[in-house]
Amino acid sequence: MVETPRSFFGKSRLVLGITLFLIFGLGIAIRLYDITDLPLDFHPTRQLFSAIKARGMYYQNLQEAPEWQRTVAIQMWKTKVTIEPELLPRLAAFFYRFTGEKLWVPRLISAVFWVLGGIFLFLLARDLATTDGAVLALAFYLFVPYGIIASRSFQPDPLMVSSILAYWWLVWCWRQSPAWKWAILAGLVGGFAIFVKLVAVFFVAGGTVGMLIGRFRFRDILRNAQAWAMLTLDILPGAIWVLDGLFVAGFLNNEFSGNFLASLLLSPSYYLQWQSNVQTVVGGVVVALALLGLFLTRQKGGFAFLVSIWIMYGLFGLYFNYHISTHDYYSLPLIPIVAFSLAPLGELLFARVADVAQTTRMRIAVFLIILYGVCASLWAVRNEMKAIDYRPIQAYWASISDALGPQASVIALTDDYGSGLAYWGWQNAAVWPTSDQLNYHDERGGTFNLRTFFAERAKKKVYFLVSNLEEFERQPELKQLLYADYPVFSEGEGFVIFDLVHPYRGQP
Repeated sequence: MVETPRSFFGKSRLVLGITLFLIFGLGIAIRLYDITDLPLDFHPTRQLFSAIKARGMYYQNLQEAPEWQRTVAIQMWKTKVTIEPELLPRLAAFFYRFTGEKLWVPRLISAVFWVLGGIFLFLLARDLATTDGAVLALAFYLFVPYGIIASRSFQPDPLMVSSILAYWWLVWCWRQSPAWKWAILAGLVGGFAIFVKLVAVFFVAGGTVGMLIGRFRFRDILRNAQAWAMLTLDILPGAIWVLDGLFVAGFLNNEFSGNFLASLLLSPSYYLQWQSNVQTVVGGVVVALALLGLFLTRQKGGFAFLVSIWIMYGLFGLYFNYHISTHDYYSLPLIPIVAFSLAPLGELLFARVADVAQTTRMRIAVFLIILYGVCASLWAVRNEMKAIDYRPIQAYWASISDALGPQASVIALTDDYGSGLAYWGWQNAAVWPTSDQLNYHDERGGTFNLRTFFAERAKKKVYFLVSNLEEFERQPELKQLLYADYPVFSEGEGFVIFDLVHPYRGQP
């Protein structure tokens, strides 16, 4: 018989209650800090994409708004591509009715979803390891610096992650006690997670396979009506969304291209960049410790579950190889995966501490040391949040819009694909691609001629705005073309506007 290790947090319900209260309280508090700042601290283009959609939905029913603003807001919303169901923008637009158009609202919603996901993570980690291990897993999930910033971003990923966690816990409940209520609940939540963002299918599938292995034989699963019902509910919402987007409404026709680039599989830089993003999200040393934790799990079925979700993360990264290497938030699901894998280490660590800290004074000392470490880490994150005030950027885009004039015909090279100009300047600009996008085009076998491409993009445009001056330097041919052929219409701190209507020679 395996000896049950001594528990540090689970020995007293009062100690456990105080610990969880502090973890969740601090987890919420750090996410509320400076939340009214503009959402530019984390992938601003992606957040402003959602903000523009939410504003259009809000203004659609805002009768007191000026007619031109309602028209522009709705037009910007409708012309944005649809890459996933607009759940969070619609939720934000609903609350805008009570708060006004405040961008902290959707950020708060995302943060709440992420913290709620911690409840399901703790419950599942407690079953996979012990209460002590679950406390460590929860603390990592809520306090890892990248997760703090990412979890309050205006994008669907925090909701997706929390839904996946709820699904994993429900499947575990069904595994332990097969009943129709668990099968139906798990299927509904799993289907919702995939509906929020289709990439969740990797983690829904990984968690399901890992939990069923070792508990059921394959032929028994095929004969299990509850399993089929859960699988159907998992797949149905996302399948309807995809079929509608591909064959009925057509809004997904171009969204499945470019996810996988076979050439990247042979490129060392792809794997190095992927690892760099992993380092950013959770840290390489933490990943190594988490992988060691796989071999320390004591719960029957826990090892299969952990290995399965790790494998699915790897397959996910190999399929979405371009995005996993260029968008660090694609590794956001790695945070709960690592958290679960750290739980067995937490079990051993706190068991050893419990063996040594026998007296009440020693336990209080250990508790205060841990609290100090958590608070020191959170204070560092707080300082990072406070370091930059993004609020002046709103005035910056407004000044550029004033220079262009109302509803100007403009093509722009910006650092956020024109999102800032659209949201705060109310200008719907065409976007000039970055050097990375042009390189991506070449990797997919395309050809590029600058003058031909410029003539196509700048046709019928009045101005060419450059607000990303660093990117402008990375495209010397474009810079030479603009300064040689077109006069400067206006310039200010951080931007220059070229007049495309009156070239120095010939026609644009």
